[in-house]
Amino acid sequence: MLKIGNIEMKNQVVLAPMAGVCNPAFRLIAKEFGTGLVCAEMVSDKAILHGNKRTIEMLYVDDREKPLSLQIFGGDRESLVEAAKVVDTQTNADIIDINMGCPVPKITKCDAGARWLLDPNKIYEMVSAVVDAVQKPVTVKMRIGWDSDHIYVVENAKAVERAGGQAISVHGRTREQLYTGKADWAYIKDAKQAVSIPVIGNGDVATPEDAKRMLEETGCDGVMIGRGALGNPWMLYRTVEYLSSGILLPDPSAQEKIRIAILHMDRLVALKGESVAVKEMRKHLAWYLKGLSGAARIKDVIMEETRRDEMVRILEHFVESLDQVDQAASVEGEKAVH
Repeated sequence: MLKIGNIEMKNQVVLAPMAGVCNPAFRLIAKEFGTGLVCAEMVSDKAILHGNKRTIEMLYVDDREKPLSLQIFGGDRESLVEAAKVVDTQTNADIIDINMGCPVPKITKCDAGARWLLDPNKIYEMVSAVVDAVQKPVTVKMRIGWDSDHIYVVENAKAVERAGGQAISVHGRTREQLYTGKADWAYIKDAKQAVSIPVIGNGDVATPEDAKRMLEETGCDGVMIGRGALGNPWMLYRTVEYLSSGILLPDPSAQEKIRIAILHMDRLVALKGESVAVKEMRKHLAWYLKGLSGAARIKDVIMEETRRDEMVRILEHFVESLDQVDQAASVEGEKAVH
């Protein structure tokens, strides 16, 4: 099993800390679908220290989500340490994660996120300063390197371990790749072989079979699932099941997808109020509807909608229409047999 510091997970499946996605509404669904560890979306150290209202709300942890990792980012040692202390003493999180993977220019320009990948010494300094200041286990999420000419994943992993970090997650892409191209799992294997702390592999895990292959090919201790879980928490549930029993569960029905999508929306409404939640839910619904026949038709309608009840009506009507199509198809099938 995956163990980080003194925190033990019930399995090896980890939900990635996706910005704009991993709020308590989605994290709780991921947890209910069996995920061993959920990670909250990254929060700026400066915003924590300024007491920014929205940021403080982002530090909220529902007890049912635990074990949970809260991720912070920043380029200045003093403010990163102070923010880590806030997470350590004033939140219910189990693990403090430091972001070294975010490729977005506005983050890297502040000497934060993936910018650290160029300097193992900076990684050691920053991580050891945080480790010394807090009680909770400290982990790091990183990419394999800045670009194909600057891949220091082994040196960086060793720097984290030397600094007292308790685990690392390695995304098999460089900063330059962003989310394009292919994740190179060989570098995750290199990192795993270089350190004795747990290594969690990340990148291109879209199916339960991918997760198993990643564990086998890299020897990593856990599998982090990000985009594969968007609108598809069943991916998490099916992966947990497949890794433990070898059984590949079927994909959910359209009815089940819509039921969970509505639950997700209602939790977001409770969290953020109707108008913010319904707007935010539009992108999630596009993901939930992916692959369902006729989904393109209602996506346009959903993108205009601002009310929860109307959104539910549209979704339920859509599922009913799918049922009717299925019934008609099975009647035709019966006729053909006879």
